[in-house]
Amino acid sequence: AMAKLYEKAGLDPMKICGITTLDVVRANKFVHIETGVPIERVSVPVVGGHGGVSALPLFSQDPTAAKLTAVTQEALVRHVQEGGAEVMKEMLGKCGATLSQAYACSRFAQAVLNGLGGTKTEECCFVKSSKCEGLDFFASKVTFGPNGIEQVHPIGPLSKKEQELLVEVKKSLAADIEAGLKYAEGVELAKGGGDAR
Repeated sequence: AMAKLYEKAGLDPMKICGITTLDVVRANKFVHIETGVPIERVSVPVVGGHGGVSALPLFSQDPTAAKLTAVTQEALVRHVQEGGAEVMKEMLGKCGATLSQAYACSRFAQAVLNGLGGTKTEECCFVKSSKCEGLDFFASKVTFGPNGIEQVHPIGPLSKKEQELLVEVKKSLAADIEAGLKYAEGVELAKGGGDAR
């Protein structure tokens, strides 16, 4: 909805990024736990959306994760998708994954700031995109540079199972996107500069 509001106001919708880094952080951590490979050498992209069935970790695109059995990969997909709910259950609903969220936000901010500072940096985020057929918004790898998002990367090669899961991701996202766009139709972006009483 926010990107559409930006666009309606004549602003660049590519300046709006949905932070999906928490799913990436979870996917990397789970692969590290399963394999013992240093987490710095694990880089699992998570595409689609954030959390639930809309988040799709692409284990086939990371050399370490790709070596996991199909059964383990399927279990880890569910673990990534249900990570938020699992944390809330463990914490008896008292608080969420506060430290993980803080780390993910820090990692995302560092990627943006590195890019703005001239060091091109890749990170996954949810943006206006044509990289997934039939959807106007999608999370995938992007490259941040001095002007913000410089490139939205294609999804890349998928395993057969990931292709099947992408169908479910697209269904879930299509409904979410439709709801967001419908909301944006009836709302205008505040112009600011006025008295904030």
